[in-house]
Amino acid sequence: MTNSTRLLSLAAALACLAPAAGAQGTTAPAKDDWMASQRPQAIQYLKVQDQRSLNVFEAPKVEGVAYHGFDIQWGAAFTQQYQTLIHSNTATPVVVAGVDRNQLIEIGNGFNNADANLFMDAQLAKGIRVAMTMYLSARHHNETWVKEGYVLIDGSPFKNEFFEGLFKDISLKIGHMEVNFGDAHFRRTDNGQAMFNPFVGNLLMDAFTTEIGAEAYYRPGNGFLAMFSATNGEVRGTVTKPTQREVAFMGKLGFDKQLSDDLRVRLTGSFFSQPSAASNTLYGGDRAGSRYYWVLENTAATESGNAWSGNVDPLMKDRLNTIMINPFVRFGGVEFFGTYEQAKGRSATETTDRTFTQTAAELIYRFGANDRYYVGGRINNAKGDYTTAPDVSVDRLQIAGGWWLTPSLQTKLEYVRQTYNGFPATDIRNGGKFSGVMLEAIVSF
Repeated sequence: MTNSTRLLSLAAALACLAPAAGAQGTTAPAKDDWMASQRPQAIQYLKVQDQRSLNVFEAPKVEGVAYHGFDIQWGAAFTQQYQTLIHSNTATPVVVAGVDRNQLIEIGNGFNNADANLFMDAQLAKGIRVAMTMYLSARHHNETWVKEGYVLIDGSPFKNEFFEGLFKDISLKIGHMEVNFGDAHFRRTDNGQAMFNPFVGNLLMDAFTTEIGAEAYYRPGNGFLAMFSATNGEVRGTVTKPTQREVAFMGKLGFDKQLSDDLRVRLTGSFFSQPSAASNTLYGGDRAGSRYYWVLENTAATESGNAWSGNVDPLMKDRLNTIMINPFVRFGGVEFFGTYEQAKGRSATETTDRTFTQTAAELIYRFGANDRYYVGGRINNAKGDYTTAPDVSVDRLQIAGGWWLTPSLQTKLEYVRQTYNGFPATDIRNGGKFSGVMLEAIVSF
């Protein structure tokens, strides 16, 4: 396909997804009009699903609204992408039963299947709510699938001076939930919810999973944050293979404070440790899949079966010890978010540990009334050792821009380029690369 054809296809996609000319005008709405279009919050201590939660990490330790008895609130998030990517490799043919396993599948320009989330939050008592997220449609799970369900306790269930004082600074989260390892998972795309990610794709090593357990938070209100949790360490609950499983522990320490009207600083350090697992899922627990469909996949690949195209999974399924450090600084309209991550572990068939390291840096500039527009870039590298491919590295560059039509409607455009280095000649990733443009539209409320 020629470059002109690609540009015409992209222009057609923009015409389909962008608002009609003159619908909003060229002037950003007044702040009062913008705020009036936001959905009223009904549930306490809630991280809402629209632009108001931009750069919100953990669910806030503030009530948000007064308690007025039992209430329930529903929400949803939908995304649609238009993809125009090309890929190539230099791998040696590996022919099995007449099929070359290293031949890349042919891909072109077009729309990916839409993704959708459904949210339910219920106020059970003062300071106590239950939350559930469902994937209505996802790349890996085309059928409806429950992502998570948990209880969050920010207030005392008893009218007792001791407990009321205790929960002033402490929160408890209990259930099957997205684990709070690192800060990058707060800025990632979660299937249909893509509003808090400035880009279309997530990090190469995508530390995200849902596990069964409990998290305890201490936030005294001076910017200090501490979290400790214990989970089953896997995406599913099961009682089989008991000798292979041990409890996973996680912790986070950090500081997050608005130091002035223009300056906010956040710095956190996290750890994850699980001595043994039948199948640790920290780097393979995303049931939604990658945004970059089919890249570096062979001709036998399927959309759902090969849902993590372009990701880097260190394949440390048996035991894993990893750390992540995340600085976040916002000054005026400029914000920086960084990631340093090191994972050590092994698969069940290995006898020695391997190491993978990830670094990422993103710089975003937000401008216009209500931060309505932004541009930015991210560089991302993951390098380490596989059993069959030691000392490999993958590099990704993302340049993006986006705008909010309303606090619940967003569109973004991204250029991405990814290269693979050090993979052996018989690996499909040998000399691999892909690049192109992604367009994404999001509705979230």
